Amino acid sequence: MRLTILGKSPSWQDTGGACSGYLVQDGDTSLLMDCGNGVFAKLRRFVDYVDVDAVVLSHLHADHFLDIVPFSYALTFTPRQQPVPVDRWPGTEFPARPRLISPPGARQVFRRVVGAWGNEDLVESAFVLEEYAADSVVEVGPLRIAFGRVPHFVDTYAISVQSSEGGGRLVFGADSRPSAELVEFAAGADLFLVESTLPRPERTGIRGHLTPEEAGAHARDAGARRVVLTHISDELDEEDARRRASDVFGGPLEVAAEGAVYEI
Repeated sequence: MRLTILGKSPSWQDTGGACSGYLVQDGDTSLLMDCGNGVFAKLRRFVDYVDVDAVVLSHLHADHFLDIVPFSYALTFTPRQQPVPVDRWPGTEFPARPRLISPPGARQVFRRVVGAWGNEDLVESAFVLEEYAADSVVEVGPLRIAFGRVPHFVDTYAISVQSSEGGGRLVFGADSRPSAELVEFAAGADLFLVESTLPRPERTGIRGHLTPEEAGAHARDAGARRVVLTHISDELDEEDARRRASDVFGGPLEVAAEGAVYEI
């Protein structure tokens, strides 16, 4: 199983970057975890979008799903997806329609967003839309996907991915305030992709994200074997975040970079 970082920015994009987006591949199977703003263009560097088997979303904040909109336009309107010949494309009776595995309430959110300017069924027409529950287990090819609710500002789910072909377990922590739920869900992860958004806790006292020290502590308490910090702005010192998290984790860890690839 291979993980490629497509985007690691927080809710605003790094210069030339993208928000949350992570490509998981196992043989011929391609799974996209989150599809935040800027991710669709980055995805196309690594895989043809018509070959994506499924997209799974951790939660319904814009920086984790907004590029589902251009992805939907591509699946609907690009020449290769049409039933008649267009330019060099011969036409097809079977246009690609990936699965879109989403949190509860996604259908209403997508309809509200795209309905502001066009057909409200754009997303559900382009994708096969599925809404999961906290206890759902979903299979995409050889990949087995499970979910764990974590505390954030909206309903949010950490995502576990493991291959039936062997190898390790990937856990993506999504966005979360400090929580025992995240530690429990990530227990024993071979690679723990954990957010480290904040240089210090939120000044309002209302928590929704982790500092580097908190990310390191969650990874340590979960017994994660390998740790990658993500959701960090390029306006922060990534080396400082890495050092602060590593000191608490008790071992080396990495900061996500676009295009980085990890074998799991």
